[in-house]
Amino acid sequence: MINYLAIFEQEGMDYSTYRQLVDKLLAEGQTTGPDHSEAMLHYSKMNVKRMSRVDKTARLNADFSATLAGLKGRYKLLVITEGWCGDAAQIIPIFNKIAVSEPKKFELKFVLRDQNIPLIDAHLTNGGRAIPVLIVLDVKGEKVLASWAPRPQILQALLQEWKKETTDMFAVAEKLHGWYAKDKTQATQAELNVLFSGLEGNED
Repeated sequence: MINYLAIFEQEGMDYSTYRQLVDKLLAEGQTTGPDHSEAMLHYSKMNVKRMSRVDKTARLNADFSATLAGLKGRYKLLVITEGWCGDAAQIIPIFNKIAVSEPKKFELKFVLRDQNIPLIDAHLTNGGRAIPVLIVLDVKGEKVLASWAPRPQILQALLQEWKKETTDMFAVAEKLHGWYAKDKTQATQAELNVLFSGLEGNED
């Protein structure tokens, strides 16, 4: 049984604290998680740039903003992530923008996947520990109302096709991030819009 409230309150970091942690570790030649290889450090450095770019350029679209503005309840948003994860870098800034847009409705915290194995194992994607994972909790932090992971469905389908075409994961990653750059967070926002639209009436 997962104690979501305890994880949220005891391990959860706000967005700026999470970003500072990734920066601090990189300055020490490390990244989040147990693997501090050159490849993982490279991914993390690229991801810092990606997060900063999405922070600066992305805006919540009108439809999604209207959905969030129309919500009556209050919620805790718990995100499972890691600094080396490329999908997380492209997506978690949007989670932050959700919380910033409606601060009275959302409290947002981030936790690291590899420090919370029971948590991620309760939210697997096709049997794998894919991240990021967004878990929407009630205001008490006791009940899971909805969850979303780890990337838009259209990209998930494309990724499966790309992996059939090549075993070169660097080439796949290049296609992945190229897709994110062209999409400009719109597919992510569209799916999250559906998720948040379903929250009303899902409360005690």
